[in-house]
Amino acid sequence: MTVAEFNTCVDQYADNVYRFIVKNIRDADKAQDIVQDTFEKLWIKVTELDVTRVKSYLFTTAYNTMIDSIRREKFQGDFEQIDEGKYVSQNNFSDIRSVLTEALGKLPNIQRSVILLRDYEGYSYEEIGEITGLNESQVKVYIYRARVFLKEYIGSLDTVV
Repeated sequence: MTVAEFNTCVDQYADNVYRFIVKNIRDADKAQDIVQDTFEKLWIKVTELDVTRVKSYLFTTAYNTMIDSIRREKFQGDFEQIDEGKYVSQNNFSDIRSVLTEALGKLPNIQRSVILLRDYEGYSYEEIGEITGLNESQVKVYIYRARVFLKEYIGSLDTVV
């Protein structure tokens, strides 16, 4: 891959990778850091990669970097910063986007990741399997379970406009 091809890849895929990561972790600053780390890793392997495999490599690397970041944060909890949203519930929704965002936030990480890759980014089951390291049947099961949960969660809300 040449420098020009690398720059083209950054232009083509940076927004998609960022959108995927920010939907998963819901923190714009951390998402930017993860995307930057992902493209740094791509730059390190620029001579080894084929241009046709870059998109898959980027999403796989971004996903793995995100998982590493989440795992690191679990061990670095700060007792001073308590997320009051976990303990206070408000079901006054003004639009479906906020309902979907809250519902996605309640999914386990792997289910949220596969549902976002499938429904938001349009990846096939096979591609999602390559990105997440799951086999195709596991991907289908996680997507099914996530959709069932989302259907039940959204269907049970009385205040959805």
